[in-house]
Amino acid sequence: MSMPQLPKNFGRAFDLSSLGKPKPAANASVDSAEATAANLMSDFIAKSKEIPVVLLAYSERAATTIELRDLMATIEKADKGTWKFGAINVDNEPQLTQALQIQSVPFAIAFIAEKPVALFNSPIPEEQIRLVLAKLFELAKEQGLNVEVPEIKEPPMEPEEVAAISAMEKGDYSGAAMAYRNWLQRKPDETIAEIGLAQCELMLRISPLDPARTLKSANEKLSSLSDQLMAADIELAQGLYKECFTRLLTFIKKAQGDEKAKAKEHLLALFKLVDPRHPDLIKARQELASALF
Repeated sequence: MSMPQLPKNFGRAFDLSSLGKPKPAANASVDSAEATAANLMSDFIAKSKEIPVVLLAYSERAATTIELRDLMATIEKADKGTWKFGAINVDNEPQLTQALQIQSVPFAIAFIAEKPVALFNSPIPEEQIRLVLAKLFELAKEQGLNVEVPEIKEPPMEPEEVAAISAMEKGDYSGAAMAYRNWLQRKPDETIAEIGLAQCELMLRISPLDPARTLKSANEKLSSLSDQLMAADIELAQGLYKECFTRLLTFIKKAQGDEKAKAKEHLLALFKLVDPRHPDLIKARQELASALF
């Protein structure tokens, strides 16, 4: 049986054309909480036309992802059908994992009116999941779904976050970076701290640079790793995501050994500073995967 027709804009982010929907064996049952290549369209994406759908990629080999899966399933049950949760076992679903461009676990993605929305790619606590869901419901309402947006109180800021923000307001990015590092030392998987630290480190790298001279030098020295990294930093800070990603992807495709690895690591760090839904980021992730594999 062929797959239903996908929305036109869906293919820009994911290619699900290879997913078949075989007829189930007699008396077979499918766990409704598990998203598979066979039931993704019928049980999850189709449902997203009525309520938000959230999928979490996990692995039986990673205990933290199993804990996150169970936590999200518990939250869904408590919310009594206002949204739908599905879990993707990447070890059992290689075809679906590839189609959704899942490169690591955990990885959470939502669907609203059949449109994908990337959520997060690291373990987060319940209060942050609640905040993510509240934002998701706001987006669903904007997209025309008949949903009620839950009232969620912002949790109090961590002391390190307060210190970091205070330092940044004074232009002290070194102090802010130290505060974020202290936060990560106490909570190693804190996404906000990771992003904040990455932002501070970017500002520290570009602050001594002359943008025009740096870009000119990089365009003249295409084989220089240091020049390309500095130029990419400036382009990202200026919001030139396409130019930034293209620059580093071009270098990665030609480089070898340590330089290739360093360029890839730098590009992945810059990815964290861009909205995961941005089309330039989605395309760059696809190109990076192709370049590496």
